[in-house]
Amino acid sequence: MSDDTALPPEAQIAWNAYQAMSRSKAEYFALLQDLDQKYREGGTPSIAENLQLEKLLEVHDGNVAAFNDAMHNVVDKDARVILLKKLTSETALPDKF
Repeated sequence: MSDDTALPPEAQIAWNAYQAMSRSKAEYFALLQDLDQKYREGGTPSIAENLQLEKLLEVHDGNVAAFNDAMHNVVDKDARVILLKKLTSETALPDKF
């Protein structure tokens, strides 16, 4: 099911929230990986880096909450099954975490 328009409206909202959550997770972990490499090479955290991490985590936390809310709003059983199938398909997984 690669066509997002096939999702019922409440499931589409949850799917969009899932995608936003996946993107924010990838952005947060990418920065963590970059900083880990820097620290392994003797670097130290800067105030700006710590603030950026905090900002990215705050965005991700908001996206997680939005996804949870959206999932709770998918009350129709058939819509939920369709959405869960899409969420567990290979195409639902982001390329990079």
